[in-house]
Amino acid sequence: MNLSHLRIVVDEREKRSGIPSLLKGIGINLEIKTLPVGDYIVAPETIVERKSISDLVSSVFDGRLFDQCNRMKENFQFPIIIIEGDTNEIEELIENPFVFYGAVSSVAIDFKIPIISTPNASHTAKLLVSMCSRKDVTKGPFIKKIRKSDDLQRQQLSVLSSLPGIGEKTAIRMLEKFGTPLNVFSASSIELSKISGLGELRAKKIKKILQVKSKHMKKISQKTLHDS
Repeated sequence: MNLSHLRIVVDEREKRSGIPSLLKGIGINLEIKTLPVGDYIVAPETIVERKSISDLVSSVFDGRLFDQCNRMKENFQFPIIIIEGDTNEIEELIENPFVFYGAVSSVAIDFKIPIISTPNASHTAKLLVSMCSRKDVTKGPFIKKIRKSDDLQRQQLSVLSSLPGIGEKTAIRMLEKFGTPLNVFSASSIELSKISGLGELRAKKIKKILQVKSKHMKKISQKTLHDS
């Protein structure tokens, strides 16, 4: 099967994943660029963000995932997320998997972005080829001018949407009520529970996440008078 007529634009940071080499090895025409959003452009309006299990987990908790989803939705009609690796690792990386799956559910339901799982780089490469070789893919320029993610309002929504179970609509309601993300974080669980669609249980869960000390916090040993 001749695949040389197929073209995929690849973010240069994906080289270390080994996937570009696999694509090139089977004859795909690659264009290596520094993409401001996403990892692979397989069609004029289809962009793919590939995430390993560890990267996916970290992006959930640092808020990157929702910012990336927002930017892909703003600039492409068909954004897709590929989760690559053994999903059993999730249980080993985080204590409460429900927080993680709440965020992933938000991607699928609130952002309406399909999530596809692959076991390894080889299968990811084959999936990308399949996306690129669809007969109904129209011809056209792959590279487009990406709007910069410098919108303060959008960044505020991304911060709030990183909380478990909080989609963009609920984040907007939070800002409408409290004005700023800082005020949201400072609000009591009772105040949060009054937001439409949030509820008391979810409000308490959010406050717990914000208030419980992280196990990663460095312990500072202080000498007492008896130690000196």
